[in-house]
Amino acid sequence: MIRKHLPKSIRKFIRREKARIRRETNDLEKQKKEIIKLYQRFIKK
Repeated sequence: MIRKHLPKSIRKFIRREKARIRRETNDLEKQKKEIIKLYQRFIKK
């Protein structure tokens, strides 16, 4: 995954959402897919 420079507020939001996803989902593959979808919302190609 390509790392882009994002504003601090967005990085903070992503960090919290990743933690929420990891708490709520036990399946590792589903976690990865949801985290990728989260990043795609902010990183435009």
